[in-house]
This record gives sequence, structure tokens and C-alpha cells, in this order.
Amino acid sequence: MLATFVAIGLVALTGVADYSVLGIEGPEVLTGYGTVVTRLLADIAAVVCIGSLLLATFLVPPQRTGLVGADGFAALRTAGVAAWAWFIAAVAAALYSAADAGGRGAHEMFDPTVLVGLVSAVEQPKAWLITASIALVLALGCRLVLSWQWTALLFLFSITGVLPVAFTGHSASGGAHDLATDSLVFHLVAAALWVGGLIAVVALGWRRSPHIGLAARRFSSVALACWVAMALSGLVNAFVRVSPASILETQYGLLLVGKATALAVLGVFGHQQRSRAVRAVVERGDRRQLLQLGGVEVLIMFATLGISAALSRTPYPAEGTEEPGTAEVLIGYDLAGPPTLARLLFDWRPDLIYGTVAIALAVLYLAGVRRLRRRGDPWPVGRTVAWLSGCASILIATSSGIGRYAPAMFSVHMGLHMIMSMVAPILLALGGAVTLALRAWRPAGKDNPPGPREWLLTLVESRLARILTQPVVALVLFVGSFYLLYFSGLFGFALNYHSAHVVMNAHFLLVGYAFFWPLIGIDPAPRRLPALGRLGVMFVSVPFHAFFGVILMNATTVVGREFYTNIGLPWVTDLLTDQQLGGGMAWALGEIPVLLVFTALMVQWARADAREARRIDRRADATDDEDLAAYNAMLRQLAEQEQHRQR
Repeated sequence: MLATFVAIGLVALTGVADYSVLGIEGPEVLTGYGTVVTRLLADIAAVVCIGSLLLATFLVPPQRTGLVGADGFAALRTAGVAAWAWFIAAVAAALYSAADAGGRGAHEMFDPTVLVGLVSAVEQPKAWLITASIALVLALGCRLVLSWQWTALLFLFSITGVLPVAFTGHSASGGAHDLATDSLVFHLVAAALWVGGLIAVVALGWRRSPHIGLAARRFSSVALACWVAMALSGLVNAFVRVSPASILETQYGLLLVGKATALAVLGVFGHQQRSRAVRAVVERGDRRQLLQLGGVEVLIMFATLGISAALSRTPYPAEGTEEPGTAEVLIGYDLAGPPTLARLLFDWRPDLIYGTVAIALAVLYLAGVRRLRRRGDPWPVGRTVAWLSGCASILIATSSGIGRYAPAMFSVHMGLHMIMSMVAPILLALGGAVTLALRAWRPAGKDNPPGPREWLLTLVESRLARILTQPVVALVLFVGSFYLLYFSGLFGFALNYHSAHVVMNAHFLLVGYAFFWPLIGIDPAPRRLPALGRLGVMFVSVPFHAFFGVILMNATTVVGREFYTNIGLPWVTDLLTDQQLGGGMAWALGEIPVLLVFTALMVQWARADAREARRIDRRADATDDEDLAAYNAMLRQLAEQEQHRQR
């Protein structure tokens, strides 16, 4: 109720968008308020669902049989109820947002013709319907699953539920919408984990669970990371939309100041939780401070959600008088000119998602290496170089001039595709990050609840990992996705959406890693072929890649013609020529991964032979050459028998 009152009150004070510029009348007052309330209810249900699944998966221990424990089961059922509420609120939000966008009354949405017309024309209702579908799957899944592995998959899937609306809201429009949207994704995911996790932990303490100390200690680290992520992403998102000089002169800016103040207060409460409440519950089993501070913190969080809902309803200020160019409207920024070598190398624009992921992966890897060396355990330098090179290739592909020009030019996009699907996965697979993590993390112990090391082992040994690394499945996913994406119309559709670019890059990277991991990876894989088998799988994929490039080079129709025509880059005078260049890059660059894989396999093969030779030598030394002595004795016996027959 607090969040609802805050949201409605702020909307009443700040007003609504000016619909006259669109040539339509504004919606009814109740429609405007209904849009805010339904979004807020959906957000609250979402954080409760995600937080409950976080608790069931990582904050309380499962049973030894692999099923969730009593606390996990209770959290799973809570997540199921919240998912049903999320589904209902998301459907209502779709109806209200459609009415709001069309300047209609909510009752008009019961007319199928009006509803279908608005939903097909406006992105926000579509996003809410996708969210509703995700919530429905979660509601059914929470009733059907009991194992820890499936609960973990539900938790990961639940996070995707907050993404559709993030990619279609305020941040997805106007200039710099790539930076605004990516920062909002971090902001919403961190908020869902933090708010939902705290609610789940407070509920666990209220039930007097014996695992409240473990849950509070683990969630304390999650909460700190989420607070930092929310603060940094909030700053980026705010300054993309409002200049610092005018932040106190606009309603949108004032709401941002209010939200930032609430986050600062929450940071103080979080510090108190970590320094006092968590220590009290872990050391003495005293949960009173946790419940007191947590209860107040939850109320402030709900008020913050109310401010966020009001922000979603408040138009951000339009600063400047220049009309954005076509490129800025379509991809979020303008391009300085043709993609020269200097621009591709030095004209950087940060990709907040993949740039952050690449840097974080590099830092975590170096932290693991440092931990091993402090214990006196060696770690090969070559693996470190390979992993850091893989992270650097992701950063360069997405944040350098390559990533800047890739959304606007097919040829540059194909270069990014090759790096993300072939170069980076090979280098990451050679880095052996799983092996490093298993060595750096200590086992939880026989009588202790599972920790990160056990979670990672469960993931590596899971049925999903076995399916994805099956040679035929990995080959079909790796090669088949080229043909499906570019020759089915999916690519032309995806060009219009920043979210689709994010998904494409994730697909390239993950499918490439799943293909190369069992072939040349250092880490233990669920399926490991012999050396000749791995080389054979690699060579089988080569003709398919070459044929894909040849098809693009000889095609007479342009893939994604409508988008590339609309963006109208003056230096791309012939779209077909640019596509043929991209096809040539796919054909030529496809040979580089083959060389890398072949070299890696030969080195691994030689090292395996050397290890086997050393093993035989150690065995011979340990047995004083008993096998050789027995062999020589057999030869002497045969010689004596031959001499006896000759006599």
C-alpha cells in the first residue's frame, strides 16, 4: 500500500505526458493511474517471486537427495503464488499501457479490435504480454519442480521476466537509448535481487528457520553487490536523460533525486545490517535486529518502487533543439563517417552489458589466480593469457569501433559475429576457468551446506550441460544458427531492436563456448571425445561455414534490406556489395578458428603423450623395471628352447 500511495501521489504532483504532440487526446485519469498501479503491483510480485527463488536456490541448503529442503520448499511455494500475481498484474498492465498509449479508456480494451490494434502498434503492451508469459511458466514450474537443479533453472529464468519492459520503456526511446537501456537492465535486475532477497530473508527469520544465519550471511554479500550495481547504473541512466545542470529544474530530475536519496538511505541500512544484524544472527542466533532493520528497509524499498513507478509515468525532459538523426533514432547514436581502420580501433562506445561482463570475468579470474598463488599452488601462465585475451576480444568486439558500427553495417556486424562466436569462445575454453574456480574455492565439507564450488560442479555435471555438449547437438547449434538467423528473416526483424542485438551476442558467445569446450577446453566436460574424434568434429564444421560465406557472397537479395535502407548511411552506396564483403569475411575468417583449434589439439595431444610417457617411466622406476626384466627372461627362455631343439 505504501508503494501505491507514493506512486499515485507523485504522479498526481508531476502530471502526465502531453499527448497533444501526438495528435490524440490524453487517456482518462483512471487509465493513467491504473497504468502506474498495475506496473507497481507487477514489480512487487516480480521481486517477491525472484527473491523467493533466490532463497530456495542459494541461501538455504537442499537435502542430500538433491531435493529442496523445508525452507526451500516454502520459498518455492511463495514464489509460485507471487508468480500468479505477477501474471495477473502483467496482463492488466498490458491492457492499461495499451489504453494509455492510445489515449483511450481502459474499458475500451475489452473491444478485441481496439485491443489488437493497439498491442500490435505499441511495444510496451507486447513487452507486458511477454512478461506475463514468463510469469505463467514460473507459476506452473513452481508447482511441478522439487529438485534443486530445476529450482536453480527457474531462478535464472525468472530474471528474464524483468527484461522485456526494460527494453521498451522510457530508456528505449530517444538518443543514447543503448546506454540507457543497458544501464536500466542492470538497475532492474539488481533491484529485483536485492528487494526480493531481503523480503525472503526477513520471511525466513519470521518463520524461525534454523538456517537464518546462513541465509543472512550469504545475502549480505549479494545485497552489497546489488546496491553498488543500482547506484552506478542509476547514475548512468540519469545522466543519459538529464544533464546535471538541470536536474533540479525538472519534475523528472526531482524524482531522480528522490530515488537517489532513498537508495542512499537504503545503503546506510544495509551497512547496519551487515555490521550489526547479520553478525548478531550468525554469532548469537539473535534475529531481532535483522527483523527490525529488515522491516524498515523493506518499507523504504517499497517507497523506492513507488518512485520508480512514478518515473516510468513521467516524461523525461527534452533537452536541446536539434532533431536526432536517423542513425541516432534507430541505434541510439550517430556515426562520424565511414568505418576506417582508425575508427574501428579507436572510436569506442562502451557496451555496458558485455563490456562490464568482460571486465568482471577478467577481474574474477585474476582474483582466483592470486588466491592459488598465495596458497603456493601454480597456475599456467598460458591459461591466464588465453582467458584475458578472450575477455579482451569480447570487450573489443562490443565496445570498440567494431561494436559501434556493427548495428548499422552488415559487413562490420559479421566481423563482430566471427569474434563473438569463434575467437572469444576458443580463448575462453583454453583459459580453464572452471578448473581454476574448483581449485580456488574450498569444498564446503561433508556436514556443511553446499557452496559455490558445489553449485559449479552441479552445473557442469547437469543434464543440460551433457545435452548441450553432445557433439551432434553442439555442432547443429553452432552451425545451424548461422543459417537460421540470416536466411529465415530473423536477422531482419532483430535489426530493429536493441534487445535483439543483446540476445544475438549472448547466443553467439554461449553456443560457441558450448561447441569448443568439449573439443579443446581445459575444464572437465560432461562429454569428452578422443583427440581424433574432436579433430573430426571440427573439420566437419568447416564446409558448413565456408558454404555459408559463399551463399552470402553470391546472394542477389539483401538480408535486412528494409533496416539498412532506412538508416541510409551515405558511404554504403550498395547494400549488396556490403553484404558480399560480410560473406567474404565469414568465409575467410572461418579458417582462423580451425588453425587455432588444430594447434591447440596438437599441443594437447603432445602433452598427453608426454604425460603418459612420464607415467610409464614412474611406474618402471617404482617396480625396478620388473616388466622389462620379465620380458628379457621370456626372451632368454625362448632362446634356450630353440637351442635345445637344434641339439
